Amino acid sequence: MTLLASLKSWRDRLRAAVGWRRSAILAAAGLVSVLAFAPFFLWPVLFLTLPILVWCITSDTPELRSRSAVVQAFKDGWWFGFGFFFAGLFWVGEAFLVEAEVFGWLLPFAVTTLPAGLALFFGIAAAVTRALWRPGLAGLLIFAVVFAAAEWLRGHILTGFPWNLLGYALTASEIQMQAAALIGVYGLTLWALLIFAAPLVLASQAGETSSPLSALAPGVAIAALPLIIFALYGIWVLAGAASPDPNAPRVRIVQPSVPQREKWLPEKQGEIFRLHLDLTGRDAAGNLDGMEGIALVVWPEAAMPFRPLEHPEALKAIAELLPDGGPVLLSGGLRVERSGPVDDPAVKAFNSLLAIDDTGNPAAIYDKIHLVPFGEYLPLQPLLEAIGFRQLTKMRGGFASGTSPRPLFRLPGLPPITGLICYEAIFPASVVQGDDRPGLIVNVTNDGWFGNTTGPRQHLHQARVRAVEEGVPLVRAANNGISAMIDAHGRVTASLGLNARGVIDQPIPPPRPQPPIYARWGDGIVLMNGMIFLVILGGLMFRRVKQLSIQR
Repeated sequence: MTLLASLKSWRDRLRAAVGWRRSAILAAAGLVSVLAFAPFFLWPVLFLTLPILVWCITSDTPELRSRSAVVQAFKDGWWFGFGFFFAGLFWVGEAFLVEAEVFGWLLPFAVTTLPAGLALFFGIAAAVTRALWRPGLAGLLIFAVVFAAAEWLRGHILTGFPWNLLGYALTASEIQMQAAALIGVYGLTLWALLIFAAPLVLASQAGETSSPLSALAPGVAIAALPLIIFALYGIWVLAGAASPDPNAPRVRIVQPSVPQREKWLPEKQGEIFRLHLDLTGRDAAGNLDGMEGIALVVWPEAAMPFRPLEHPEALKAIAELLPDGGPVLLSGGLRVERSGPVDDPAVKAFNSLLAIDDTGNPAAIYDKIHLVPFGEYLPLQPLLEAIGFRQLTKMRGGFASGTSPRPLFRLPGLPPITGLICYEAIFPASVVQGDDRPGLIVNVTNDGWFGNTTGPRQHLHQARVRAVEEGVPLVRAANNGISAMIDAHGRVTASLGLNARGVIDQPIPPPRPQPPIYARWGDGIVLMNGMIFLVILGGLMFRRVKQLSIQR
């Protein structure tokens, strides 16, 4: 049996599978697909797993678009998505083990319900693809556009959850990552779907008399050309990247590595606060240095396990630590606003980023906009609280969302700063809000909830891609890691690994001289790429209709 015949036989056996075997094959393909992302970056596996998805949800016989066939495609897409999201998000369950005696019973629901819900996007995309499918390149364009649209919707519906978008598979190396500056990760998602599906899917549709070389050539060319263009662009951009200015303002990033289980214990509050103060007064080697040459200190999300603005003694201690006319402290912190009668005030709680100057006063405040469902608030909060559910933070009533647009921090001696709290760094095209552009992005987070798993590593990688998309350096301060200084091209210039305790002292890297295309156009450039795909699809369909009319 020839290689081409073996490929077609394999495809036909996959399509013929039924019942639990079919579901298991698709779930396994989705699960293996996660190896394409951080921290593994084995992106070539998608050349195998995405064709499995395409083969199962489609048929080379166009008339087989019955309702039952579309329903089966939905099931196939859902199973692939469930495997993909289960393997990619299993680490979410770690958060329910921090206080296992309180939240442990929710673990099975957390690690299955979230993937099951997100898999609906893949299921719907698969059903639509099946309904519109045409053999050849036209079908692959339909597949890429429909699934890319589903990924965009996943990042926006119900506040969105764009974790491990398929386009991240094309950002594994520093060279590959630069393409995000052109079309963003949503645009890369569109291209990734075409690139990884094309070689085997088109080869499996070749005629019986085709040689293996002629069968593979069209799909390989379709995959190779954009990969080569992206690589050449990345090499060109990095070759011209500006060198760091040794005289640039220096940042001290503090990583205290406080165990999550201890963080909110009342008896630990003073100890944790003093730990932050002690680390702040020392250089990366652990020597007391009085913060000489430091222009900005960054503490992680909710660094102080109390509401700092209501503790004058804490603000005084910070003022005493910061030299006069010296650095500003940017720290994650909780705060509340009260309104109404004094004896019965309405309280709104915020997860905030606070800029505290050398007098101990808050110079600027940013309140988190994108809150984490079930972590910082409950959907249908009053109803679920009434029956005993609580979000992981155990904040009665949940956190309130800040207001858009996200403000810029304008602090003496520093470029304009935009703050991102926790998973706000995973949202493309929403880093910069408004007309003013930042010269620095500061991302504070607490990935201590998720242990030594793939989650914190995926989070870091997605933050790196935000720096590339915006052409702006990014400071990342994480409680347990991974803290890092990231330049405007996504390169990590210094970092502290998971569960390490210490500080990073680094000059602020320069932003790109001009905002990248994606930073200027946002998802409009993604829409333009999709329109190109649709124009090509229209041309192919017109050509097919013309050929049929000639044959008649």
